[in-house]
Amino acid sequence: MKVSIFDVAKKSGLSIVTVSRVLNNMPSVRPGNRDRVLQAMKELDYHPNASARSLARGKTGIIGLMLTTLHDSFLDAVVKEVNDCLTENGYILAISISNREDDQVHRSLFQEDRVDGVILLSPMDEDEYVLELKKKQIPFVMLDNQQINSSATSVIVDNFKGGYEATKHLIDLGHRDIAHISGPELFLSSRERERGYCAALRESGLDPYCIERGDFEISTGYRIARSWIEAGRLPTAVFASDDYMALGAMNAFINEGIRVPDQISIIGFDDQIIASEFHPMLTTMRQPAEQIGRTGVELLLKIISGESKRSATVQLNSELVIRESTSRRS
Repeated sequence: MKVSIFDVAKKSGLSIVTVSRVLNNMPSVRPGNRDRVLQAMKELDYHPNASARSLARGKTGIIGLMLTTLHDSFLDAVVKEVNDCLTENGYILAISISNREDDQVHRSLFQEDRVDGVILLSPMDEDEYVLELKKKQIPFVMLDNQQINSSATSVIVDNFKGGYEATKHLIDLGHRDIAHISGPELFLSSRERERGYCAALRESGLDPYCIERGDFEISTGYRIARSWIEAGRLPTAVFASDDYMALGAMNAFINEGIRVPDQISIIGFDDQIIASEFHPMLTTMRQPAEQIGRTGVELLLKIISGESKRSATVQLNSELVIRESTSRRS
């Protein structure tokens, strides 16, 4: 026969109310009574139902995470760190992977009886999400959001500085004809990396060799590099706004017998797993995926606990990782 909370109350000689308070770890219970309840639970081998305890606390023990893709090792690393941190704190992670076509499914996490909080990873319709979550009073944080001065608590990378440092690395190697393959304009990261590229060139008295708009896909980098090859107009170095476009460009050059980095240097952004598996291995700007995930969880838990009342933006830095795809201009 299954042991119930009534059996624990009878065994301990205390009321059901007291037993319930012990189960929910309420501070108002006297130490002696707490010990009696815990001893009764041990003797009866009683294990409280997690769902019932969650309902009693008005909490679900679940944190929702929304993103549009997992076909990206950088995002994978962020999600893994988020999951690990939540597990350490006794929470379960519920992931919703969606796009704009099935946004209603995506928003199913926006129910206060389903999750204790929400993490938005690289959200597109940022303003709509913020308004809805605030209206429903669901705690949330944004990671890699699309606005510099967001009204919500967020964790972002200083992409301007990253774009500047990537371009400065090429300039310091003696390159003057430096092209940039930018990401989609709707992404803040794309705009800021391009702005950093332009600032580094301007500081050195240089003009952009050319700026091409890409879409964070290998095929885009390949197509753009092919267009340079066919036009017979090659830069000496390329800064791509992400590793996939950088690797696509590298593939196009190598297929035409153009040596990387001897004839053309290439640097990417993110430090995807594949960046160190291609040959030559890709020089890139490494995003702090683990730090992004952990910081986001810490901020969210502070909001849930009531410890944090005001919105805050935490800005992290990327790191230059020099490998084999860049070299000094001969």
